[in-house]
Amino acid sequence: MKKLIICLASLLLLVPVWGQGRVSTRKYIVSDFTDKITQVVLTGNDVMDSALRTEISNNWTASAFEFCTLEKFEQLKSNSQYYFLLPAESRFKGEENPGILFLSLLKGDPDAAKGIGEMTDIISLPLCAAMGGSGRELIYLGAVVKSIQEFTLAAMESEKVAYAKTLWFNENYAKYGKMKQIYLAREDLAESVTEKDLERYLDADIFLVDESKVDEVYLRGDYNTLVSYTVAPVVPEEKSSYCYKLLFEADTHTLFYIHRHKITPKFGEGFLTEDLKRLARKR
Repeated sequence: MKKLIICLASLLLLVPVWGQGRVSTRKYIVSDFTDKITQVVLTGNDVMDSALRTEISNNWTASAFEFCTLEKFEQLKSNSQYYFLLPAESRFKGEENPGILFLSLLKGDPDAAKGIGEMTDIISLPLCAAMGGSGRELIYLGAVVKSIQEFTLAAMESEKVAYAKTLWFNENYAKYGKMKQIYLAREDLAESVTEKDLERYLDADIFLVDESKVDEVYLRGDYNTLVSYTVAPVVPEEKSSYCYKLLFEADTHTLFYIHRHKITPKFGEGFLTEDLKRLARKR
């Protein structure tokens, strides 16, 4: 597929991925989520905006929602009566090149006038490289939307979940991973993974296939099957950039696994031997 270039206004740059400290507990902050309107912020990119409209309409059921422009977001972001779901680039400390595009659920905050970093980041999940995706992000966008909603509903009920953030999703694999088939894309493996690693950690129900086959399995909705997806910057910067590794269930679109690692000369983009070891340990 042609690369999808997402161009966002500078006001959306540098959204803090892991959130800010607050006096109120995270569970309390998110307790009114289902009672408030979620503003889905459109990017101005026709392809992404069309996909967002479709996936939100199909998957967002927990709260009322409206679509809004970047300009309206600027007007409303200080209003705590709203939540905001927006695609936005985040760069980690030390990164100068475009980083990763996340889909973030933020809560309006009176201090947002000082900057978007003052808003509470409920949960952020990686979509694609900010410089431009491969097109796979459009395939998995619905699963990302669904996962954000599932996490937020669980965070309303549990302080532990609210503070666990993305690590909460890994409980799915810990509980049910041993019963699942896994389709790993060759393109999603780091170059440091050796044939010996594959022989040691891949069992009879883990299949190493081409990326197109992984996407086909997901789009077909195969039962009891997990598929791989990775996100990293187009131009990663040593000791500053991160790579995210994810497993989605094909038929339910549930996020089962998410881990990140800092990109270094030794550990490049993709699933590492450490990931394969972690997956094998629960099977």
